[in-house]
Amino acid sequence: MKNLCRLISQSTRVPIRGRHVSTTVENAAAKLTFPPVKAAEEKSQQGGDTQNLYRRLSALGMKKNMVSSTINEYIREGKTPSKFELDRCITELRKYRKPHLSLEIMEWMAKRGVTKSLRDFPMYLDLVAKTKGIEEAEKCFRGLSDSMRNQWTYGALLNCYCTKLMEDQALALFEEMEELNVAYTSVAYSNLMSLYMKLEKPEKVSPLVEDMKKRNIELTTYIYCIWMTSCSHLDDVEGAERVFEEVKRDSMKKCTWTIYSNLAVVYVKAGYKEKAELALKKVEQEMGPQNRKAYHLLISLHAGVSNLSEVHRLWKSLKHNFEVVTNMSYLVMLQALGKLNDLVGLKDCYEEWESSCHSFDTRIVHSVIRNYLRHQMVEEAQAVFHRAKERSSGHPFFLSETFITYFLQNNQGQQALCCLEAAVSQVKNDEWRLKHEVIREFIRYLEETKDVDFGEEFCKLLKKVNSLKYASYKSLLETYVVAGRIAPNMLERIEEDGIVVDSTLKHVLQRVCPESELS
Repeated sequence: MKNLCRLISQSTRVPIRGRHVSTTVENAAAKLTFPPVKAAEEKSQQGGDTQNLYRRLSALGMKKNMVSSTINEYIREGKTPSKFELDRCITELRKYRKPHLSLEIMEWMAKRGVTKSLRDFPMYLDLVAKTKGIEEAEKCFRGLSDSMRNQWTYGALLNCYCTKLMEDQALALFEEMEELNVAYTSVAYSNLMSLYMKLEKPEKVSPLVEDMKKRNIELTTYIYCIWMTSCSHLDDVEGAERVFEEVKRDSMKKCTWTIYSNLAVVYVKAGYKEKAELALKKVEQEMGPQNRKAYHLLISLHAGVSNLSEVHRLWKSLKHNFEVVTNMSYLVMLQALGKLNDLVGLKDCYEEWESSCHSFDTRIVHSVIRNYLRHQMVEEAQAVFHRAKERSSGHPFFLSETFITYFLQNNQGQQALCCLEAAVSQVKNDEWRLKHEVIREFIRYLEETKDVDFGEEFCKLLKKVNSLKYASYKSLLETYVVAGRIAPNMLERIEEDGIVVDSTLKHVLQRVCPESELS
């Protein structure tokens, strides 16, 4: 980030919210034009070297600080990536949730003085927020010149605030945008609407829509979809139907498959099966044969109205229309089959994926295991787990946690301890911590059974993975009290493990180790 910010921040002082920051106007603006990239576009569309470079970068996965060496090696081979090619890589990596790689490409470009467009900076702010935090994104925003603090960069920062559910900051920034007359875009309003939906304040969406109408800001298909969803969350089916009718009056071009799918979601949630099925038919009519996302939604929504035959029909159609069936498609189908309790279909679908998948996806394994355990099919779930361990690059700890939780909720404490012990034995380099919610399940079980030996074994295993904290010790001590047992060395153990002895813990300790000197 420092390299890019250095490019755009040096001399002119510009106030923002009562502060002064150093920025560059002329120097940065001078670099905002670049030569045509038609040849690079044509080469990229034909395949060319872009795909080769993208594959190399994508293969880095979660590795950091490797992009520069990868691109430099590519250049040493006699290939020179154009800005267009690099932008394509940035876009694709961002799309597939590898923002750190996209950011490193932009930083590599900045070091080499590659020219920036005005629209590069909003993307940069977004990537910084995702990889380095919102504070770093704010610093970068404050370092922009007047010419670069426009509706796109303001909009990018607003999106960051909304994504992080920072309501006060988002509203303050929106107010500042209003003063500068850069707030009145459908994107800015949709960000606020999405924020309110995530904060479970759907009642605030409709007033924003009315404000857009007053300001003659066009209501996009996406805005209409959020508006309909807000009505659904308010259990206002008639309100959602009125929005749908308004879409049709506004423009039939906006009445896309997404509008019909949102209407179907409203009906499914309200339990209006017949209306939902009619809306789903319209989705299928409007979506086109190569719309994988629409297929996923249709499968999920038909599962929502318990229409198993339609789920299987759509799955067959999806496989017919797409040469490659992705992991996500299998995951959606398996979740639908699990919801409909079609265990035979679930088993067949999973085995089909397992035998043909090119990329092993533990989310799919997790979905199948959860459904098997939900039906008390422990042996089947364990068989899936063991096969998954053989194919996973590392131990699938989160799958172990699924079994642990299942056993604890079914009062099978010893089986849970065995699972925990097996997982702990696979930990290397402090790579795993037992989730807090799983620890809470252990504590709940311990409080119900009052089994001191169980509690001691549990704490022993937690200590091995540096997860032994105050709450677990407190529960263990209380179990000692209820069981009428003492542990003379308990105070020493607690102090060795770095647990702070507060008044609550001290009171319990006095009953567990009465001869200890508690100051």
